[in-house]
Amino acid sequence: MGAPYRQFCPVAKAMELLDERWTLLVVRELLSGSRHFNELRRGLPRMSPTLLSRRLHQLVRAGVVQRQADGAYVPTVAGEELRPALEALGAWGIRWIGELGDEDLDPKLLLWDMHRHVDHDAVPAGRTVVRFTFPDVPRGQRDWWLVIAGAEVDVCDVDPGHAVTATVTARLRGLIQVWRGDLTWSAALRDGAVQVSGPEPVRRALPGWFTLSAFATVPRPTPA
Repeated sequence: MGAPYRQFCPVAKAMELLDERWTLLVVRELLSGSRHFNELRRGLPRMSPTLLSRRLHQLVRAGVVQRQADGAYVPTVAGEELRPALEALGAWGIRWIGELGDEDLDPKLLLWDMHRHVDHDAVPAGRTVVRFTFPDVPRGQRDWWLVIAGAEVDVCDVDPGHAVTATVTARLRGLIQVWRGDLTWSAALRDGAVQVSGPEPVRRALPGWFTLSAFATVPRPTPA
């Protein structure tokens, strides 16, 4: 793309920075609340640390992200202005990109997203531990725990050793469909895609402990 065209077209100039692989996903993760390098790595587990470091350096140099004295990365005003564009891309993807392939199903990414959508007012006081078991995934990725204590939520792939408040056993695709808004909690529980075990009051309350993905309410196109 020639320089005169870049100068004439601001979209082309913006895409020179943003269309490199992973760049927009790094921005999305920052806008979702991740601040430190290790948090970003957990939200982008398929991205190499070297490439993540390079993309962060490029975004800092471009003025989209600021690195603070404590090592945290924070979106600047320019970075925050990308939020509506990313939300629009996400909504477009939900509406127009077809069914998720098996390669798109990742329990680590699901739990990382869920941990940011805990309704702390709905969760019981004290420490609450929710175990997630996905029988249809390889053994090393089958069991996960969310530990909720006050305003803090931690994602664990090793048993943290605390008493479990409730266990969610689910087909991975089924819980992702709930999270995306393709399937309601009640429908998933009714057809067995998701099962919740624990004391009856906990089983009834657990779906309300989480607010769904921001894209769950995006209208889907009407089938032709």
